[in-house]
Amino acid sequence: MPLRTQLVGQSTAPRRHAVDARWTMAYAAGLQDDNPRLQDTTQATLAVHPLFPVCLEWPSVLDSRMLPGHDCLSDEELARGVHATHDLHVIKSILPGQTYHTTAKVVNLEAGPRGARVGLQLDTLDDAGDLVIRTWQTNVSRGVAIEGPATLSIAQAPAWPQASQLQQRVSAAAAIPIAVSAGLGNVYTETARIYNPIHSDRAFALAAGLPDIILHGTASLALAVSALCHELLNGAVDRVIRLGGRFVSMVMMPQTLMLQITAQGPNWVLFELRNDVQAPVIKDGFMVWSEDPGARVI
Repeated sequence: MPLRTQLVGQSTAPRRHAVDARWTMAYAAGLQDDNPRLQDTTQATLAVHPLFPVCLEWPSVLDSRMLPGHDCLSDEELARGVHATHDLHVIKSILPGQTYHTTAKVVNLEAGPRGARVGLQLDTLDDAGDLVIRTWQTNVSRGVAIEGPATLSIAQAPAWPQASQLQQRVSAAAAIPIAVSAGLGNVYTETARIYNPIHSDRAFALAAGLPDIILHGTASLALAVSALCHELLNGAVDRVIRLGGRFVSMVMMPQTLMLQITAQGPNWVLFELRNDVQAPVIKDGFMVWSEDPGARVI
């Protein structure tokens, strides 16, 4: 069944999340990120991994698929959905011990060569009603058409950072290897609380037409961000204010990914993540952080 344009402009009901240190530390540990800022409870305040907000957003992403205009898809059509782009903005840091409320709003619907592209604006607010995280996410429903105009949009994400718009500085550093263990899909499923059986159930993944279980796109991005924070920010994850990229191919497990910095400035970096045959996994990757003289530039 095609997606219907009545979907655009609709929002999900808020999802409430009580965030505790057990959850945020487990998320970092699942990524094998041993950054003391994320794990050492002797600190006055634990920092939270920059990709942790995806844990709060996932239930709202699922809720968006039940909105009128999207609820017409079959289970088989839903299983063909893929996460295409991610652009996360940190307005205020997520803190353990606080409660947050997340909603998803459908802001774009577009017919593409691979299927219908659905753009979401995901907002996470604190108990005071202040915006904490805003994420612009695009999902593609492969092989699904649109009923109505080929493009309908009520909001656009900010332009992505591009080296051509900045004072480009190409890094001469060698690519950074990132090990992906055989069981990371299962581990990330549990620590992020993001359950999609294509990442943990081999029979389901094969039935969905995949060669095997595959790693979550957000897990691949989180691994890259962990490495970048270590290399460039001396582990100061709480300085990250924006990050994102395009997911362009699957990550099988186990393997070693290679993170390549393609351009860099005083408070930003562009990168690609490549698989073990040097094919891109994440393209147009970027991370932006608050300026601080203590940042290391390579």
